[in-house]
Amino acid sequence: MTARTLYDKHIDSHTVCRLDDQGHVLLYIDRQVINEYTSPQAFSGLREAGRGVWRPETALAVVDHVNPTTPLRVAAMPDAGGARQVSYLAENCRDFGIELLDILDKRQGIEHVIAPEQGFILPGMVIAAGDSHTTTYGALGAFGFGIGTSEIEHLLASQTLVYKRLKSMRVTVDGELAAGLTSKDLIMALIGQIGASGATGYAIEFCGSTIDALSVEARMTICNMAVEAGARGAFMAPDDKVFAYLKGKPRAPTGDLWERGLQQWCDLRSDPGALFDREIHLDAHLLEPMVTWGTSPDQAAPIGARVPDPQAINDPILRQDMRRALNYMSLEAGMPLSEIVISHAFIGSCTNARIEDLRDAARVVRGQQVAEHVRAMIVPGSSEVRAQAEAEGLARIFIEAGFEWRQSGCSMCLAMNDDVLAPGDRCASSTNRNFEGRQGAGARTHLMSPAMVAAAAISGRLTDIRHVGVRP
Repeated sequence: MTARTLYDKHIDSHTVCRLDDQGHVLLYIDRQVINEYTSPQAFSGLREAGRGVWRPETALAVVDHVNPTTPLRVAAMPDAGGARQVSYLAENCRDFGIELLDILDKRQGIEHVIAPEQGFILPGMVIAAGDSHTTTYGALGAFGFGIGTSEIEHLLASQTLVYKRLKSMRVTVDGELAAGLTSKDLIMALIGQIGASGATGYAIEFCGSTIDALSVEARMTICNMAVEAGARGAFMAPDDKVFAYLKGKPRAPTGDLWERGLQQWCDLRSDPGALFDREIHLDAHLLEPMVTWGTSPDQAAPIGARVPDPQAINDPILRQDMRRALNYMSLEAGMPLSEIVISHAFIGSCTNARIEDLRDAARVVRGQQVAEHVRAMIVPGSSEVRAQAEAEGLARIFIEAGFEWRQSGCSMCLAMNDDVLAPGDRCASSTNRNFEGRQGAGARTHLMSPAMVAAAAISGRLTDIRHVGVRP
């Protein structure tokens, strides 16, 4: 039998039938996560066609994009449009029999945080959702990818999607990460190396000693941001860390089902000798803390570097892109990145708002004070993460340092609620995208790890975490 990649195994096991010789298949989808922002048109299409949801028990709905994150949780939406999206989601879930974790549910949170923490995602599954960062679930040995509104409608009605097979890329990372470095630095370094379109048309499998050493939550950050290199999927072979993470989760199987699951999950890895269309190797020893300087996640550099000079670039298109980015960001070529002064610091998003991220930030913040000119916010990824952080005393550390301690939601990651930057504001952010206007019209975003955001909030400028005294 031909050796197969882990990606091949996922797609082969979920292919209902081949549709043509160009790689299109009808793909069975195990589960889907629905939010209030990308689902309304899909449900409207079902209603107009008189169709039902074929397997409503495989869907989980959540409010996360438009809800306010004010410290005191309220059900009211800040604008009429958001209020209608939330009410229509509730109406659709009621009429079509889908479970909804609404704004006041103690399990509420960002979809890509709550789905894993509830045990809704299991190894070997294929997951689709109306959000590009569905790739996050690859950290659990599942295969997740984002889809459009018309595809959501098709999925709800049939539990299948027309899907074109991707090429396969293996990224092998070996070596120990130095103190202060995180999986966020690793994935930002990869994106910087291959570019924002370097993985377009590929599914990425991450492996190597560095990946093996990472926690499950750290792996989620990598799979989450792989889409910023153009990947439509990213995953890692599940291991004992994944199994320990899932065991006891509310929706994880128990008893004999759990044991049978373990037997199957242990075989979820690429076969020896499996061929990949592209291979990339990274040496973890060479990585440094990363920050973005431009308006795309691949416009990034180590914190000790300087703002690059477009004149040094031969490619005229790339040179033009750099000039536009520097103009938008109001940065001068040659300026040390560590001299960039910020006005805001934001820790949150489906990329970096889990409990381990907050612990990392708290170790930097403990006993310190946010710079006077900085507004600093922490938005936990879920209500359960928020409760855990309060139980561990992390919230008190943040509040005493001058951070705003808020409720869970997507928040300033994409500025769809009232958490919006003003034109000219400059934010150190633990999010996944730094596009023009992403956090508010005219706002400027620098991506980095949560610990780096915490260090920037204290110093008032982009700061090398390795030069900051971290408290245990």
